[in-house]
Amino acid sequence: MRERFADALRSQVVGPFLIMLAVATAMALSTDRFLLSQNLKNVGLQVAIVAIVAIGATIVILTAQIDLSSGSLVALTSVLLADIVKNAGLSVPLAALLMILMGAGLGLVNGFFSSYGRIPSFIFTLGTLAIFRGLAFQQTGGTPIFSVSPQLDPIFYGELGGLPLPFVYVVVLYALAWAFLIYTPRGRQIYAVGGNESAARLSGINVNRVRTEAFVIAGALSAVGGILLTARLDSGSPNYGQGLELMAIASAVIGGASLFGGQGNIFATLFGAFTIVIVQNGLNLHAVPSAWQNITLGAIIAVAVGVDMWRGEFARLLVRLWRRGRAAQDEARPTTSTSAEDDVQSRP
Repeated sequence: MRERFADALRSQVVGPFLIMLAVATAMALSTDRFLLSQNLKNVGLQVAIVAIVAIGATIVILTAQIDLSSGSLVALTSVLLADIVKNAGLSVPLAALLMILMGAGLGLVNGFFSSYGRIPSFIFTLGTLAIFRGLAFQQTGGTPIFSVSPQLDPIFYGELGGLPLPFVYVVVLYALAWAFLIYTPRGRQIYAVGGNESAARLSGINVNRVRTEAFVIAGALSAVGGILLTARLDSGSPNYGQGLELMAIASAVIGGASLFGGQGNIFATLFGAFTIVIVQNGLNLHAVPSAWQNITLGAIIAVAVGVDMWRGEFARLLVRLWRRGRAAQDEARPTTSTSAEDDVQSRP
């Protein structure tokens, strides 16, 4: 029983889950409105978009890269989807498919130049962050497109077997991502590339291809997030998705994904996404100004990155303290036993 409990504590999922539970408990105690059914439903709907984009962010981070362009890609997807559906008359399913292909293509651009072009992904995706956002503004002239199509509403607010569709999307996509990372050769190669690039190359893994494919997946999932956001608001705007890339990265890091690559669990990322959205929801319920919300989000990211940087040192410190405690107990046992024996022998 003790061994099972120890294994549970060492699990990569337990820590992020406990953090999410602690944050949710704090919000529930701070305001009665948090546990209202309508508010919990809003949290579930809001977390869907962040969680889906965070899948791509996690896969990229596992390869020891970073993608800062996902929020801008969400905005570009929203305005293009709204434009071609409302103004060009394209059907919603076909337009959505084209947006996913576009997202994958733009992800390919990020991956190609970051991998084969040897441009640091932080720098290149910082550039595409501005480019994608600029293209979104160029497409509409900075004016949002409202009342896109009634066919969009069921995509986000519909139900399947009594379950909201965003919940179904999250479950299916996370299950597929988990199976991909754990049970497919490419998924294992993603961990290998992030864990030790030199060893991966010596093992015959095409490191550049693996990293490029990770960016392609991230781009496609960002487009899915853009589609869901457009369906939720029935509009497209170049201002959508601002800060979403930071929320996705923070979800992965809070979930235990190492920015050095090779370490992370996709389900832990989901708990990280819930933590971010719950904090944001609680701040909204307390009417905290948006400026302080941004400060709070930045502080969470800074703390999460700090924990990631010092995780090894904390673990070694805890191990040393635990070993010292065990050693002290072992030294105390013979003394106690001998004293007991002497006491027995001294009795008449």
